[in-house]
Amino acid sequence: MNHFQESVYRLIVETSTNLPADVRRKIQQAQAQEDAGTRAALSLSTIAENITMAECNVSPICQDTGMPTFIIHCPVGANQIEMKKSILEAVRQATKDTKLRPNSVDSLTGANSGDNLGPGTPVIHFEQWEKDTIDVRLILKGGGCENKNIQYSLPTNLEGLGKAGRDLDGIRKCIMHAVYQAQGQGCSAGFIGVGIGGDRTSGYDLAKQQLFRSVDDVNPNDDLRQLEEYVLENANKLGIGTMGFGGQVTLLGCKIGVMNRLPASFFVSVAYNCWAFRRQGVLLNAETGEIQEWIYEDGKGVPMTEAQSAEPQVAASEERKEIVLTAPITEEQIRQLRVGDVVVINGAMHTGRDAIHHHLMEHDAPIDLNGHIIYHCGPVMGKDANGEWQVKAAGPTTSIREEPYQGDIIKKFGIRAVIGKGGMGPKTLEALGEHGAVYLNAIGGAAQYYAECIKKVNGVDFMEFGIPEAMWHLEVEGFAAIVTMDSHGNSLHADVEKNSLEKLAAFKEPVFK
Repeated sequence: MNHFQESVYRLIVETSTNLPADVRRKIQQAQAQEDAGTRAALSLSTIAENITMAECNVSPICQDTGMPTFIIHCPVGANQIEMKKSILEAVRQATKDTKLRPNSVDSLTGANSGDNLGPGTPVIHFEQWEKDTIDVRLILKGGGCENKNIQYSLPTNLEGLGKAGRDLDGIRKCIMHAVYQAQGQGCSAGFIGVGIGGDRTSGYDLAKQQLFRSVDDVNPNDDLRQLEEYVLENANKLGIGTMGFGGQVTLLGCKIGVMNRLPASFFVSVAYNCWAFRRQGVLLNAETGEIQEWIYEDGKGVPMTEAQSAEPQVAASEERKEIVLTAPITEEQIRQLRVGDVVVINGAMHTGRDAIHHHLMEHDAPIDLNGHIIYHCGPVMGKDANGEWQVKAAGPTTSIREEPYQGDIIKKFGIRAVIGKGGMGPKTLEALGEHGAVYLNAIGGAAQYYAECIKKVNGVDFMEFGIPEAMWHLEVEGFAAIVTMDSHGNSLHADVEKNSLEKLAAFKEPVFK
């Protein structure tokens, strides 16, 4: 097994930087289905470009490389203790090489281990089988989509859908509701794995296992096959669209599994995964640990559509203008912006996530933020040969986590723009109007696309919070995002959620008997 650690390292790099072919084909299908010139279509074009950039740069597709989860099938007698040691060392090395973001955080102290190792991280599941090869599979599922996982206990009442009973139709309602509740916060268009039955723990595990299936496979259970097809067709009628901007494509894949349950319990567990569906696997020689075969088709054989050289004609329903902003920004400039406008940012930008927002509620900022921009981003960072920080991946994180803080932070520091993904709630919207600020939605997962816009790292504060949670002071050029919440009380996210809830109600009547 001299080559086992090297093979696991190669698996990590491939999973983080290169989407497999089945996922790429689904994104291409979404591009073909989406109405040209819409926000959703332009977002898919950016996503396609980002996939190509990640492949060429051998850098993370998305900056949030999630909780590395390994599923390993090995022959009887294989030394699982030594295999685990090698996996941990491969994870440590991949983190050092900026192929993974350091994501392992102490739940009590908030301290980041810095190497993705710690109690419970990474997740490693072993299972013996009677074959003479080792099957190692890995999924990198980011926190944004992990937070949109949901579990239902039947019977229950669901918003827009009414009662969901302990039958196939109740399961159908739960899955449709799961897609609705994710909105754009999980980086739609996405994929879902569904686990029916089990207990609360095994149900979620079964749901995540479904994500290891090939996107285009066929469920051998006829009832589940029909349900998968129904959900995939009808979830796309909700109008949530890419990034929650509205559109024709909301869901790219649905895979469902079932297990027995206790008489008193009936759980439907849904694992949501973003468009950056990063999972790969290898078959290894059990004697040497060398890679014999890659389990999922190599994405390099499915090149993504070239990014459009010029912006296509804007859809009539999505009139917008393009504005260039350089911080410090004035209130007058902000008041001129409306939902749908494209903002291109040059100059200074500052990252801030959960730890920063919590800290700033009680403390002063390390720099003057009046008129400046906060970017909800936890980048992947590395140092060059001269010891200078370089941004390796820098897409937006889900903004709704900052809802308890954002309005107060805007008021306290005079912030004029907040960038993130998925939108924010009524408290933030009120603050935008009161103090003259806007929310800008960047394309979730497009970590290489935005890293290219960051020309220099001017400094960093609060490194004690760890690389993802530190406050990075950046110099950007051509950083584009869409106004989705303005200073006049308008929120695209609220409008799409309201509209999709109305459409969800159309699926209230029974379908499966």
